[in-house]
Amino acid sequence: MKSTISAAEKSTKTKRIAALQCTTLFGGLTAESLTDIAQRTVELSLHKGGMLFLSGEPARGLFVVVSGKIRAFQQNEDGREQVMYVDGPGSVLGDVPVFDDGPYPASAIAEADANVLFIEKNDIRELCAKYPPLALTALRLMAGKVRKHADLVEALSLHQVGQRLALFLLAELQSAPAGEDARKAFRLRLSNQQIASRIGSVRDVVSRALTRLKNQGLISLDDREVTILNLEALKHYAASSRITSDCSEGLGITNLPSSSTSGSGMR
Repeated sequence: MKSTISAAEKSTKTKRIAALQCTTLFGGLTAESLTDIAQRTVELSLHKGGMLFLSGEPARGLFVVVSGKIRAFQQNEDGREQVMYVDGPGSVLGDVPVFDDGPYPASAIAEADANVLFIEKNDIRELCAKYPPLALTALRLMAGKVRKHADLVEALSLHQVGQRLALFLLAELQSAPAGEDARKAFRLRLSNQQIASRIGSVRDVVSRALTRLKNQGLISLDDREVTILNLEALKHYAASSRITSDCSEGLGITNLPSSSTSGSGMR
């Protein structure tokens, strides 16, 4: 019995070390360092919809995503959600409040069944003092998150819904399987409500924005199958920061390169 438990413990430690190696935060450390860190981790399992932490909750430590997907979001009093990011295996969540002693700045929920490793705040601070390269990597990662949040603020404040939707569609095309990307087509995995949460809007406006992009001849949409009909025009529109007066539709597509698939301009 004793040897069986020892084997199980060894297997668990090996899996945790492998999970840490897959992260940018811990991946550059030595095997000895990773063994030390793995011994301080606690493994947690979440079912889809399980809450990892809540916005404003005192930060207890950080989390390493081993499997599944975790969505971080903010929600206002009316229940409207703004997605900050969706992280998969190898990602680290909750690192910022570990160092500034503040609460978690957003809520985090499992988008699918997930396994995560938890490391307490005091342990992280001790590890950073013990392994200086870890502290430098943590600083670089937090700087990267500041840039991403700055990009999100810019998109929400300077771009209309149609432009943000175009950016979203271009990102989906880029992440599509190679076979789909080759023909500039992919399947929308998210509902219009979920897309709205990603781009800072509401479902009805997203639905109208999709219709306007179709009418402009930039995309086709058939039962959630999207085909980019004019990639350069869509990129041109997505990159534009012009705010127009077309508030009723949340769009304002102007000055696009001519589209061979669109016989006329926006009506």
